[in-house]
Amino acid sequence: MTDQQHAPLAPARHAHILAALERDGIVRVSRLTEELGVAPVTLRRDLQQLEEEGRLERVHGGAVPAQVPDAAAPGPARTGGAIGVLVPSLAYYWPGVVRGMEAEARTRGLRLVLRGASYELQDERPVLERLLAADDIRGLIVAPNPDVTHAQDVVQWLDASGIPSVFVERDAVVLPDRAPVENVTTDHALGAILAARHLASLGHRRIGLILSRESPTGRKILTGWASACEELGLAPADHFESLFPDRNGPGFATAVNAAIDKALDAGVTGLLIHSDPEAMAFIDIALNRGLSVPDDLSVVAYDDEVAQLFTPALSAVSPPRAAVGAAAIDLLAKRIADPSRPVHRVSLSPTMHARQSSAPPA
Repeated sequence: MTDQQHAPLAPARHAHILAALERDGIVRVSRLTEELGVAPVTLRRDLQQLEEEGRLERVHGGAVPAQVPDAAAPGPARTGGAIGVLVPSLAYYWPGVVRGMEAEARTRGLRLVLRGASYELQDERPVLERLLAADDIRGLIVAPNPDVTHAQDVVQWLDASGIPSVFVERDAVVLPDRAPVENVTTDHALGAILAARHLASLGHRRIGLILSRESPTGRKILTGWASACEELGLAPADHFESLFPDRNGPGFATAVNAAIDKALDAGVTGLLIHSDPEAMAFIDIALNRGLSVPDDLSVVAYDDEVAQLFTPALSAVSPPRAAVGAAAIDLLAKRIADPSRPVHRVSLSPTMHARQSSAPPA
């Protein structure tokens, strides 16, 4: 008997789709295919039927919750058309941003054409060119890699293209005048400050910062961390900073053990670690060494993507991912409607969530 013969019947598939939609705010055909073991064409028929029943709204590659119109409620002007979106990952951090984009786009009659690049891609211009050629794209929302050879070439290409564009979670300027690019970012420096203040409020007077070497966010976190240490009156001996290599690489466990040794030698009792997976790996290795979290070391993670799922639930700094995505759509729609408006740069504040991994020092 084939896997298709074991597949759930239509009512069970519909219940699964609606439950996933309520939980995640979006469903994608590619993921449902894996979860339910049925062909994409079957799932598209399911989504079409559920849309006809008014239970969801189909979007490119999946579906989102149906919107209940309220004729009396004022709302943003409906722009119409397609928006191209290029983000470096569809697996971590960025899905939350994209969900915010999709929700805001629906209110404006826009649809998204989504592409995922990667942090390893050196030149994103060919991807953007294909994106523009694939549909009638009215504007672009992009999160290019700032640390590659062609980073400035991408900025210049976008500026020269004449296509309205908004950068998301990225800062950039256009040469030679260094004109700022319109963008929406999280104030990650403030996030580091909030984490340091949280640890200080618990009584930690020696604290450490551990960053993922691969993340463009790290520089902003480090800037905020330095400000926080100064604000808290910490001497150089009262804090330390370390960089982790790729957690999938051969040197990661060695780097974690070295950071633990450094923290213990310096009397550090509280740590901010970017990002969630690095914090989880750090805690696992610390526990294997007989340390206790939070009794021996309090840990705050940065990103809050999966921090609450861990045991102990991780205290974490949470960027407003959905709000960032919604603000990017808002900026782009206004730019399309009025190309002469001043450049806007929007900075949104993260929040600090205290959970079980942080406590007063023992």
